[in-house]
Amino acid sequence: MASKVTARSQKSQVKTDYAYHHTKCVQTAARKSSSYSASQVQAQATEAMAEPAYTIPVFRQRTADEGTEEYQRVSTNVGKGLTVIQDELHRMRMATKAKVESLALHREVKEMMYRRVDTSEEFPRMPDFLVALRPHTVWEKTPVKLFCTVQGTPRPVVKWYKGGVPVDPLSAPGKYKIENKYGVHGLIISRCVVSDTAEYSAVATNPHGSATSKATVTVKRPAASGESCLLGLVPRLTEIHASKLEVSLLDRFSVSFGVEGGSISLACTMVVVPDLPNVPPLAQWYRDDKLLTAGRLAEMSVGGGAARLTLPHLAKDDEGLYTLRIFTKDGTAEHSAYLFVSDAPPPVPGAPGAPISVKAFDVNADYVLLAWKPPNAVNEAPISGYFVDRCEAGSDTWVQCNDAPVKVCKYPVHGLKEGRSYRFRVRAVNSAGVSRPSRGTDQVTALDPAESERLQVIKIEGKYDVVIRADDLEGVPSAPGQVVATRNTKSSVFVQWDPPSHPKNLMGYYIDARIAGTKDWFPCNHKPFKHSRFVVHGLIPGETYTFRVQAVNVFGLSDESQESSPISVEPALCPGGEYATPSAPFGITMLSCDGSSMTLAWKSPAHCGGSKVNAYYIDKRNADTLLWKEVNLTGVTERLCSIDNLTEGVFYEFKVQAANMAGVGVPSAPSAPMKCEAWTMDEPGPAYDLSFSEVRGQSLVILWKAPVYTGASAVTGYVVEMAKKGSSEFVTLNQEAVSHRYLQVTGLEEGETYVFRVRSINANGVGKPSQASEPVCAKALPGTRELVAGVDQETGDVFLSLEACEISETSKFVWSKNYRGVGDCPRVAVTTKGRTSRLTFTNPDKDDLGRYSVVVTDTDGVSASHTLTEDALNTMLELSYAIKHPVVPLKHGLNYEVLEKGHVRFWLQAVKLSPSVSYRVIVNDKEVHSGEGIKISHDVASGVIQMTLDHFTRANEGTYTVQIHDGKAKTQSSLVLVGDVFKAALKEAEFQRKEHIRKQGPHFSEYLYFTVTEDCTVMLACKVANVKKETSFHWYKEDDEIVPETPANVMSGAVALPIPMFSRKDQGVFKAVLSDDRGKDTSLFDVSGNVFDDIINAIAKIAGASASELVLQCTPEGIRLQCYMNYYTEEMKTVWKHKESKIASSEKMRIGGTAEMAWMQICDPSDKEKGSYSIEISDGVQTHTRGFDLSGQAYTDAYEEYLRLKAAAFAEKNRGRVVGGLPDVVTIMEEKSLSLTCTVFGEPTPEVSWFKNEQEVACNEHTKVTFEGGKFASLLINKVTPDDSGKYSINVRNKYGGEFVEITVSVYRQGEKLPEPKLGQPKAPAAAATATPPPPKSPATPSKTPTPASSRMSMKSPTPASTPAPKSPAPKSPTPTPSRGVKSPTPPRFMKSPTPPRK
Repeated sequence: MASKVTARSQKSQVKTDYAYHHTKCVQTAARKSSSYSASQVQAQATEAMAEPAYTIPVFRQRTADEGTEEYQRVSTNVGKGLTVIQDELHRMRMATKAKVESLALHREVKEMMYRRVDTSEEFPRMPDFLVALRPHTVWEKTPVKLFCTVQGTPRPVVKWYKGGVPVDPLSAPGKYKIENKYGVHGLIISRCVVSDTAEYSAVATNPHGSATSKATVTVKRPAASGESCLLGLVPRLTEIHASKLEVSLLDRFSVSFGVEGGSISLACTMVVVPDLPNVPPLAQWYRDDKLLTAGRLAEMSVGGGAARLTLPHLAKDDEGLYTLRIFTKDGTAEHSAYLFVSDAPPPVPGAPGAPISVKAFDVNADYVLLAWKPPNAVNEAPISGYFVDRCEAGSDTWVQCNDAPVKVCKYPVHGLKEGRSYRFRVRAVNSAGVSRPSRGTDQVTALDPAESERLQVIKIEGKYDVVIRADDLEGVPSAPGQVVATRNTKSSVFVQWDPPSHPKNLMGYYIDARIAGTKDWFPCNHKPFKHSRFVVHGLIPGETYTFRVQAVNVFGLSDESQESSPISVEPALCPGGEYATPSAPFGITMLSCDGSSMTLAWKSPAHCGGSKVNAYYIDKRNADTLLWKEVNLTGVTERLCSIDNLTEGVFYEFKVQAANMAGVGVPSAPSAPMKCEAWTMDEPGPAYDLSFSEVRGQSLVILWKAPVYTGASAVTGYVVEMAKKGSSEFVTLNQEAVSHRYLQVTGLEEGETYVFRVRSINANGVGKPSQASEPVCAKALPGTRELVAGVDQETGDVFLSLEACEISETSKFVWSKNYRGVGDCPRVAVTTKGRTSRLTFTNPDKDDLGRYSVVVTDTDGVSASHTLTEDALNTMLELSYAIKHPVVPLKHGLNYEVLEKGHVRFWLQAVKLSPSVSYRVIVNDKEVHSGEGIKISHDVASGVIQMTLDHFTRANEGTYTVQIHDGKAKTQSSLVLVGDVFKAALKEAEFQRKEHIRKQGPHFSEYLYFTVTEDCTVMLACKVANVKKETSFHWYKEDDEIVPETPANVMSGAVALPIPMFSRKDQGVFKAVLSDDRGKDTSLFDVSGNVFDDIINAIAKIAGASASELVLQCTPEGIRLQCYMNYYTEEMKTVWKHKESKIASSEKMRIGGTAEMAWMQICDPSDKEKGSYSIEISDGVQTHTRGFDLSGQAYTDAYEEYLRLKAAAFAEKNRGRVVGGLPDVVTIMEEKSLSLTCTVFGEPTPEVSWFKNEQEVACNEHTKVTFEGGKFASLLINKVTPDDSGKYSINVRNKYGGEFVEITVSVYRQGEKLPEPKLGQPKAPAAAATATPPPPKSPATPSKTPTPASSRMSMKSPTPASTPAPKSPAPKSPTPTPSRGVKSPTPPRFMKSPTPPRK
């Protein structure tokens, strides 16, 4: 396109750029000079930019050939012209940039000069960061700028720190640059490296304190650099391209106000160098420090010298602090301003505002949890709940999800369809109706998320409900603390407050305001603000406001905080200007007119500007003209003025200005046109100056002034009329006219707003109504106190007193009797100190009866009244007499106490005693004095007078009296110590005497008590005193001495007796005896009843805390649940439960335990026993619960293990085995017969095999094998020979398993020495019998064959050996017989049978 531009258009473009530059210069000049208006500047700019139309002169008209020649000549010079024009364009752009920067600098200087003047008059304050440091994440080799704004008086000094170390620009020249421009402090780090990653802080300090702001700078290195970044936990950087543009912001968006449902645009104009159409600056928009993205709700554009954010569908969610951040060559350029979004008109009058910030959490396949923030309800009825609506994607139909309003700001929406997408919204409900719906959420798809993303939602009877944590159960937060409002600008106020003492999951705050003199509050913000300070914008300059704050959480709004002190919306005042001018008067009304003059009245300004209004100035004009004329050059002090020299029949308008020591304030609005026409009616004119006092929830007092125009006769009374605000139907409050100019109105509705008017009455009728009063709300001011009637405790004066709930520097207390000022009346005296004013009666009598009232000026209507009646006055006069004729007041009358050694002290305490006090002590009508056994004294500081008797005996029974005389005051106090009272005192004195004697020798300073250690050992402990090494200590239980393992060490001062594994057997009376040559002392401790229960509970507390979770253990009998703990005894209060039902011990459910654990066994389990089991261990205060869920796979695995163990036990029980009868070693003489007989068992009947040296024994004449009745097995060897020596064994086995038993047989010849058995083998004597006996009939019957008894039958069978070993010695075998357990070839148990090895 550039190649097609002609030279003419290029020239025009240059001129246009110049015109643009010229326009900026003109605008700057206009700002510097107040004589130029905005329209003049615009006109000059338009004129400069306009290009005059070009008309070709007659003498310049050419033919076609001449035109072609001219065109070729121009075309030849186009190239040269383009270069020149581009150079000129670049030069002018540079000049424009320099000029813009200069203009911006001048503007900032002027603004900061104004601010400097404003802030210099503020009260001294410690530093405070208005704009805190923000964290930055940047790439390596790029610059970063940290900046903050701090305020304070005097101006704070800011120092920068990196990681707690001061930043020194001189230590690294060119690395750091510290700036301070008009309160904006900056730290610039050029070409960042990874080592610059640190926490940076700015510390602001002035004489009143210091403040710190911190932020983290993270420097990331691109992955291609080959070095690992140490900042893996830093969030990923926003993809920002390095910008080489220089951007300067010009016109910036200011604080803005929008309405819900509307739209708004925020824009900043800027100068970009170089201005490249295809490379606009990179701009980002933030709301409350959160980055915004372009979409349906936020439209963003940048280009054409402006950055713009458009919010086409405003909602209260859009309220917040908006920041535009533009990336420039030197860092960033930023600007922030607040956007307020107010509620749209409700669908039903009185309905609440829409909820805010609706968000979806815990998204699942069939439900989703919604959470939101409550709206601010100022004048509306309290919110009773919320309705939740949903809309399926692709549909515009909203469906209500809950039938009844939900109370908290959370709700689980169930009944969703998996895979479908939904949007949700919320509506608030109060007694007036339903609010507008909130902004809908983004689309949410019903799918199961990760378990870690779930919130607390539970399912109850098929429906989902919200789990409320214990912290949430406490409800709404407490009210915020003190609210302080300070001046900011001419249309804003800075409000700060103390956070609530109990935040309870705080969401933020709502700030409300009201104009002083009114009762209607209005919201300052419509979205909860998270910080405890806020700048309220959009206020009326010069108006006075009061502020309050409410805290918000999911349960709603807290109570309102206390109201701030009223503050006038004014910019900060200059150092010499302590006061501001008053606001405008209002309510101008005509009270009388005679045809040439009018009498006017008006109402005081809403605020006086900090000093008393001392003059009013009135201007007038003919209603048909625009020219105002001054009425009075000298100010009038009253709000009443007569204006003369008027023309009859002409309409006039008036306006009034108030003045104080700061100057003349703004004029009032012009009055309605008033016709100058003489009043000739017989009825009186209107009353005026209606005011209110003592406004309460159901009553108030209205006052007025008498009419100026009285009519044809004197005014005889008044009638008061009332109407609700907004209604024109006035009702008469008093049917009979009152003669005084005040009326107490009762029966009002609290919180309702009313207006009043007054009619005067004379003999000719009822006159005109007064101008309607200002609306007044029937509600007492927070902290309102009433007048208090009392008597001064020091002087005895009767007084009325009021402590004001609010006061200002110019406030005064105005006292009245029957609503007439008391003035300088000699009967009363008024004194004021701080917030309290007192009216004291000089000599009260019946003439002082009446209604007294007091009004505090320059407040929001602080006032109170009290009616002084005759009865009340008489009561106070009696108290006044008592104070003026005093007695010595006593804190405590005469009393006694028994001291150590049996001494008795009689004492009383006076409130106050002087050093000159005198007193007498009288006992049984006789005065006593200090002497032997009697000590009398007093202490002025404490007011105590006392007498101590060293020997208290029966002779001391009687009456004790103390008489006191202190200055003018007198008093006496008596104590009657006779009868049962005296006996009790004497008994206590004798006991203390004996205790004193007991403590002369070894004694217990603390008698026996118990403690329980962490291992559940019960310790009986005591403490002893006055002991020595020779002192003995003994323990007894039921008079039987106990000797502990460790002797008692009495010199340590403490002795303890451990009782491990405490149980019921340890009940009884324990006694500790301490004695030496000086005496003996005994302590008893009965461990039974409640004491026993207390010990068990103490054990249960420790054991319960140490208890493990239930452990599953399978046995052949069933499934066992075990709970291990430090110690268990059956006396502990333990309860086993199955599905919340208590389990009683039975054949099915067996309950028991050991010292280490408690167990519960389910015998022969079935599906009925599935479910959750728990054990509850109670210590009398707390219950310790442990559980186990025996269901699902856990039950299946346990049941399979139980069946396996049961089968193994059955097999072990029924396998084949030898149950008795065989020895380990047999030593027998040659030619004898050997019979090896045993009893076997097995089900089914086992098979029996005999072996010799691992070879099966065959049945023949020499060897005979028998097995009778499936029970008795025998091996008979006739006439043994040495060849029969060897290792014999029997194998008993059936289908469940078997047993292999070995016997070592040694045969020796006659005359040989009997072989000695090896170690661990008994000696076996030779058999004496030769006959072979029949097999034994039972395992208990010993064999008649001289077979030696087994020395270790416990290794073979659980049945003990039945054949005793013979006592006679046997000859030794030549070779010792080895142990059967060693020689047996039988494999280990785990290879042949589940039965454990026999011992």
